[in-house]
Amino acid sequence: MGEEDIHALRGISFSVERGEFLSIMGPSGSGKSTCMNMIGCLDKPTCGDVLINGKKTSQMGDKELARLRNGTIGFVFQQYHLLPTMNVLENVMLPLRYKGLALGERKDKARAALEKVGLSDRIKHRPSELSGGQKQRTAIARALACDPYIILADEPTGALDSSTGRAVMDLFRIINEAGTTVVIVTHDTGIGRSTDRCIHILDGQIASDEALEEYAV
Repeated sequence: MGEEDIHALRGISFSVERGEFLSIMGPSGSGKSTCMNMIGCLDKPTCGDVLINGKKTSQMGDKELARLRNGTIGFVFQQYHLLPTMNVLENVMLPLRYKGLALGERKDKARAALEKVGLSDRIKHRPSELSGGQKQRTAIARALACDPYIILADEPTGALDSSTGRAVMDLFRIINEAGTTVVIVTHDTGIGRSTDRCIHILDGQIASDEALEEYAV
């Protein structure tokens, strides 16, 4: 804002271990989405370090960061980001093209991911023919197809009704129990407290970081 610096995040520090199921929660403007973008290598911090598998992302070039994102991280967004001209199977196959996989292998991986999210019977449908919950499950399948170590989900239930939102959260828990780390960014207290751990960000700083007793191991 002119000569004024706006600090979206201010001196936060935390670690996410493999296999965790956690939420980053906070009100609009708190810095939680910026935090997710840093973890996902979509943005670079102006100071400090982000380490993924022990490697500093600040020391990576654009191509190395792209390979890291494609091979390590799966993204799920509130607005799905499905291509309207492609059917469900084609949308899920799309990121696999950048991994250099042959067409047959891309189809097999996409079909397997769609089966995991319960959409095997919708593979030929286009996004306009799906419900909100089905669109979100397609987006989750697209993230799963690349066999990521971690899934980052930004307000994944924000555009869904409460019952569909709960079903999506149940799916994330199943994915986590199969071994994938899941990080959910949300402003919704109910969603935030349905994970095993909740980091609450307020005004760019960590207000609390707690294991949730109901779900803690």
